[in-house]
Amino acid sequence: MHTDFANQPHVLKMRAAGIAEPTIAAFLGAVEKVRTGDRGIVPEAAIAPIASFPKLEELDPAAVADNAMLRQLAVFKLNGGLGTSMGLDRTKSLIPVRGNDTFLDFTVRQMLDLRNRTGSPYPAFYLMNSLITRRETLEFLGRYPNLAHGNGVDFLQSLVPKVDPQTLAPVAWPDQPDLEWCPPGHGDFYPSILGCGLLDSLLNSGIRYAFISNSDNLGANVDLRLLRYFVERDFPFLMEVAQRTPADRKGGHLARRRATGRLLLRESAQTLKEEEAQFQDIRRHCFFNTNNLWIRLDRLKAELDRKGGVLPLPLITNVKNVDPRNPSTPKVLQLESAMGAAIECFDGADAIVVPRSRFAPVKATVDLAALRSDAYRVTPDHRLELVPSRQGRPPLVELDPRYYNVMASFERFFRAGVPSLAACESLKVIGPLEFSPRVICQGTVEFDNPSPETKPVAPGVYHDQRVQL
Repeated sequence: MHTDFANQPHVLKMRAAGIAEPTIAAFLGAVEKVRTGDRGIVPEAAIAPIASFPKLEELDPAAVADNAMLRQLAVFKLNGGLGTSMGLDRTKSLIPVRGNDTFLDFTVRQMLDLRNRTGSPYPAFYLMNSLITRRETLEFLGRYPNLAHGNGVDFLQSLVPKVDPQTLAPVAWPDQPDLEWCPPGHGDFYPSILGCGLLDSLLNSGIRYAFISNSDNLGANVDLRLLRYFVERDFPFLMEVAQRTPADRKGGHLARRRATGRLLLRESAQTLKEEEAQFQDIRRHCFFNTNNLWIRLDRLKAELDRKGGVLPLPLITNVKNVDPRNPSTPKVLQLESAMGAAIECFDGADAIVVPRSRFAPVKATVDLAALRSDAYRVTPDHRLELVPSRQGRPPLVELDPRYYNVMASFERFFRAGVPSLAACESLKVIGPLEFSPRVICQGTVEFDNPSPETKPVAPGVYHDQRVQL
């Protein structure tokens, strides 16, 4: 780091907290972008839309990764989040998905299945935990003593200071000093894996490939065709993308920067207001990032070394209250970056279109309802996938947010289980309803209880109908 930065208040605060130098450098870069007004805007004229990418379904089904490739693979799950959007204060990946089995149970069993295939402790497996998820997660993983690799089973996502919107100085909140800090987004994967020494350790042990995904996405398993494709094509970086639908029009998309020819990930915050229509045009910009990424670790190390330990990722600026639970507390800036934006940092980076089944994150109770239903099945290799009759289309579930957004209420209303959704196109639930066992929904079904009193939904088959209770 340049010596001019050594006495900056951000640097002093972060070094005192033991934050690694790569994260400090990345954070200083983010502060400088705010200071100079760099919002990372990508005008429509600067990019070219992409009409097509190779498709996973077009790969030779017999061309799968061999054991030598698997032994050079490290699998990473981003595991820093709590289920706060569902009213929980515990690690999201420890929410039960089927019976008592959690996201992590399924993930670990997938890994152990792959290791049985190689007859070795490979692929390596790591979680990127946060300080708030680490203890609970490691205690939970005690039931899987064979999971840990030589470097342990996790590393920590960093923390960075919240900053004052006017002065950009680190925020001070003496009554609760923990609230002075925030996570820097999953783009922190890169400086954190470097700063903790894990990247060098993996490379020294002969591990060259990484597969990274979110811990709440059980569709993101190690696909052996994809691994072989990634290795044989010698990509430095490969992003799994999916076709945008009307529901995805406000999310980010891929494009190609005209000036460099490199792929880039453009988010809504990087779009000019007058160009929102083009941004949301899913026929023009067809593909979105699933956050399932394949990376050559030696190429990542070379790029980090070349850039002083920092990948130049676009800035994401979030305005929050210093105490997020108290809207009367002062406003602060939280500076973040996205992991997928690193696609623009590598010459030769590419993308591949995958089925929507590889993108099934659980962000809310509606997602969990679909995943718990019989629209999904558990495979012999411990994956959750849509049943064949659904032809890759998950059911659309809408639950009244007044009653079902919080897990405690969700569990109470569905204490007998989620209705059968194997043949259901959409399920809409309005008002407080307690579902009986053997409720079968087919086609388009709506249940409506206009009163605040909880009412039961009787067992039976409901087919293309609206039921008022």
